[in-house]
Amino acid sequence: MSPLLQILIDAALEAGHEIERIYGEGCATETKSDGSPVTAADHAAEAIILARLGAAFPDIPVIAEEEACAGRIPEVGERFFLVDPLDGTRGFVERNGEFTVNIALVEHGSAVAGVIYAPDSHTLYYGAAGEGAFRRREGGEAEAISARFAPPAGLTAIASRTTAAKTAEKLKHLPIADFAPSSSSFKFCMLAEGSADVYPRFGTTMEWDTAAGQAILEAAGGRVMELDEEAREVGPLRYGKVDRTFENPHFIAWGASQ
Repeated sequence: MSPLLQILIDAALEAGHEIERIYGEGCATETKSDGSPVTAADHAAEAIILARLGAAFPDIPVIAEEEACAGRIPEVGERFFLVDPLDGTRGFVERNGEFTVNIALVEHGSAVAGVIYAPDSHTLYYGAAGEGAFRRREGGEAEAISARFAPPAGLTAIASRTTAAKTAEKLKHLPIADFAPSSSSFKFCMLAEGSADVYPRFGTTMEWDTAAGQAILEAAGGRVMELDEEAREVGPLRYGKVDRTFENPHFIAWGASQ
């Protein structure tokens, strides 16, 4: 494992432990200007990650969700970090366990290294270009994971729980055999570990929502493709879209080459 990836893992684990502590104690929920929830866990986790990345990589800018929402966005160049300190805050508030810590490194528009940690299940996913993708459960050893090829019996599709019905309608042209709703960046992890095949996203996402998952999925042999207005694949999902204030276009993520 590269030293950089180890630092990202350590930051995600420390942030995750603080999220777990606050999750156990409970905390108040506020509403941001876009209507999404935010909690003390979001802010505490982000502060931990920013401190660790700032100490280890002082010359690499960090785009972090809560800082960005507050208007504090550094200038980015060819290399920067994307951080979602608590992806799935609604799941945290609803106490369904479906929330993660996401950290990714972007180089020349591509997500090249990523870490996703699920505090509730104590499961860590990580991967980087040229290093492969891995999963580590609490008390266990790291195990290599890989995206699967489409099963002959048909595809397993995944989508956010809140958009599952609409997504199923949009996938009628594909040979879908099963449908598994999921939340937060778990969707990318399901593809990377070979338990699902396709994840289309037609709603709003931000770059910090997807970069870590894309890095892990691509390291596992999958891909994430941008969709145009006609839902056609037009190329890999890219990062550093300052002109869009880091908002993603629609995209579709796949397991191993279909």
